[in-house]
Amino acid sequence: MVAAALARIERADPHLCAFVEVWGEEALRRAGELDTRLDRRGGAGQVDARLGRAGEVDTRLDRLGRAGEVDTRLDRLGRAGEVDTRLGGLGPGPSLPLAGVPIAVKGRNGLRAAGPLLAAGGVAVGATSVPGPGTPWQTWGLGARGRTVNPWRSDRTPGGSSAGAAAAVAAGLVPLATGGDGAGSVRIPAAWCGVLGLKTTSGRLPSGDRTGLAVPGVLARSAADAGLWWAVVSGEPVPAEAALPVTAVWSPDLGFAGPDPEPVALARDAVERLEAAGVVRLVRPRVPLRLADPGPAWLALRTAGADPHRPGPAGADPAGTDLAGTDLAGTDLAGADLAGAERVRAENDRRLAGVFGEAELLLTPTAPTAPHGHEGPGERYSTSLTWAFNLSGHPALSMPAGFGGDGCPAGLQLVAPHGREALLLAVARATETRVKD
Repeated sequence: MVAAALARIERADPHLCAFVEVWGEEALRRAGELDTRLDRRGGAGQVDARLGRAGEVDTRLDRLGRAGEVDTRLDRLGRAGEVDTRLGGLGPGPSLPLAGVPIAVKGRNGLRAAGPLLAAGGVAVGATSVPGPGTPWQTWGLGARGRTVNPWRSDRTPGGSSAGAAAAVAAGLVPLATGGDGAGSVRIPAAWCGVLGLKTTSGRLPSGDRTGLAVPGVLARSAADAGLWWAVVSGEPVPAEAALPVTAVWSPDLGFAGPDPEPVALARDAVERLEAAGVVRLVRPRVPLRLADPGPAWLALRTAGADPHRPGPAGADPAGTDLAGTDLAGTDLAGADLAGAERVRAENDRRLAGVFGEAELLLTPTAPTAPHGHEGPGERYSTSLTWAFNLSGHPALSMPAGFGGDGCPAGLQLVAPHGREALLLAVARATETRVKD
């Protein structure tokens, strides 16, 4: 499995530029050690990888599209394309639930947060790209061979800052990739690359971000794979099913954002498919949701938490943010209105509590625009629909919502009460089972 993943990376990454480092020798050594451990336990304990017609990674990288992009043919996300490890009950035991699964980690320092995955038998095959020096926005990536491209259109960005992670998962190079989400850094690239991306509840998992805004997350081809990640890092089992339908509130703009019509329409169409399949039941809140724009508050908190004398690694925003046209390096820390930021946070928390008092989920588009080109997003914030939940700390998940007129994917964002990651994953899994393309 690991050798096959490394071969796919070697073949596709010169075009995708999703990796900054590939750890082939170490990954194969680690995989060999796992093989030895599994052999000692006997055939009944081996991971049933089923890497045949039903489960192999269907990357089909033998054909490059007319524009030069990788023709991954991801028409059946989460089914024919995922690595079908079937680890639910077939693995070598509770200590190695991810035995042999190739995993990519975000950035050169990503191994620091991947300890639980490695302890569970996962094999880190490389570090994925993040925004590099020379760009003030974070919806971009710079791999070892150049700028990271969107697997669906090479002239578009995959999003960021978990840029390479999303591209690698979408292209079928690995089934799982770690990410960090400070303002949408997992959810935006998940939406723009057509995969699933989960941001966890603030404070639930360890994070090195001093502001509390950035939290760990994962990018995966299916809810089942993301559920395996969550079970390993949290110790919480993910229920196979949710009590359906789940009540939900739909908001196209959270009461303040100005998203483009197409991503709103695609997300709304996805919601209607969920309704028709009995996955969700929309309810109308007594008070329409109108959040205060979280942008100024987020920027104040992020700025106050930054230490200009201790910058992060070159090219990496320590909070994992997705800022469009914003560079915090020269910001006056004394100018941050922290009291005002906390007032906005408290008021938005109150309004969100009202929504979750009437429904189990909040549904929105993930990103306000389609993926932008490599020249940058202009003056628009790609985070306008995501960073409210970094400020509030709620868990949120982006799942595929269809394709725009440009041929690029869009996402539907699901937001749940604090600590309800399992609900998000169960709903996403029910969607994959019940909703047909």
